[in-house]
Amino acid sequence: MSQDQTNSFHQFLNTRVHIAPLAVFRILFGAMMFASTLRFMLKGWVYDLYIKPQFYFKYYGFEWVQPFDSVGMYTLFVIMAIAALLIMLGYKYRLATLLFFLSFTYVELIDKSNYLNHYYFVSIVSFLLILLPAGRYFSIDTYLNPLKTVTHIPRWLMLPLQLQMGLVYFFAGVAKINADWLLHALPLRIWLPPHTNLPIIGGFMEELWVAYLFSWFGAIYDLSIPFLLIFKRTRTIAYGLVIIFHIATAILFPIGMFPYIMIICTLIFFSESFHLRFIQIIQQLIESLHLYKSENRVSEIKPYLFSIRLKKILTLVLITHFSIQLFMPFRYLLYPGKLFWTEQGYRFSWRVMLMEKAGKTFFYVKDKTTQKSGEVMMSEILTPNQEKMMATQPDMILQYAHFLKQKYQEQGIANPEIKVLSYVSLNGSGSRLFIDSSVDLTTQKESFRNKTWILPFTTN
Repeated sequence: MSQDQTNSFHQFLNTRVHIAPLAVFRILFGAMMFASTLRFMLKGWVYDLYIKPQFYFKYYGFEWVQPFDSVGMYTLFVIMAIAALLIMLGYKYRLATLLFFLSFTYVELIDKSNYLNHYYFVSIVSFLLILLPAGRYFSIDTYLNPLKTVTHIPRWLMLPLQLQMGLVYFFAGVAKINADWLLHALPLRIWLPPHTNLPIIGGFMEELWVAYLFSWFGAIYDLSIPFLLIFKRTRTIAYGLVIIFHIATAILFPIGMFPYIMIICTLIFFSESFHLRFIQIIQQLIESLHLYKSENRVSEIKPYLFSIRLKKILTLVLITHFSIQLFMPFRYLLYPGKLFWTEQGYRFSWRVMLMEKAGKTFFYVKDKTTQKSGEVMMSEILTPNQEKMMATQPDMILQYAHFLKQKYQEQGIANPEIKVLSYVSLNGSGSRLFIDSSVDLTTQKESFRNKTWILPFTTN
């Protein structure tokens, strides 16, 4: 890069832009998280997922994260809801974002059988919001103390959220560049036929060409949408596609709040004038309720000022964060075998709804002293969801085997042997052996190394 290009890029990053998009993002994100947390509690999922289970599948390195008792878990969710509400209102913003990030992430680390891409996304966004001055405009903090008000920030403080959104879309598209998705329309050719009851389009759901159309459109959409959103001339059309894509996804597939979160968060790409109009509408609504005085509005330019030391620290944190984000989707290359089969390096990589995988795993325990053996009744310990998720994920199978070892040792079996008989089907290819049934899993340790006891995927 030439010196002129370097100077131009530096000037681009440091150009002052209005802070309104950050403020709107804060309001909408906080509102969604508040509503989502209340929904989670009202549907009874706090009890079902974090109180009722007798065993929890831990993330490697986070075994210390434990659920609280029922009072503690509901208290944690109340704290999470209050923090989300404070983020929306912009009151005690830094503390609120920190509390939300810690409480939300702690909950998600309790049991990896509950892992969803959009939970991971929410944790990342809440972390980024801690670093960004989204509470310095149109907030209770600035209403109470106008000296905190900021109207303009350097452009590079706007980019982290846009870049994160772009990476989610782009890597979701890269993940779709595989033979199953593009050449065989899998798993959509399995998932679409049950939706023939839908009005108007239901009759087409059994057509093979529709599965191919959806597959190719999904890949092209994910790969191109970040770039279409960047440019003003294509932004409106691109956002229309965002709405159509995610609404269709929400109708066809039960993936919770993720489609709506993406629809709302993608607004960060829109212009300052768009977000200022949005804020003006809210201002008028608040004024009509006599909760806000127009004379408190800020008209003069108030730039965001921070020390060189703080800028260097913030830059380092952001560079580290996005370096990790760029590495995570490609770490699967460190492992042999078919990714969708072994799932080594699968999580935290924006691989959204790419496979139809189901299985059944049977655990057998043997007392090496008496040579007595028997099958383990998993339903006595695991919830149906935990059993379902574990059946196709090797690290969870290993973790449960070690739990059983400890359990049987407490019952007087000094050195139990735990083996599994596991059958898994991937994208309708037929059931086949998944785990080497000759391996005593109690002798295998969890690590980032390749799990050699996962049998290779073979073509029937």
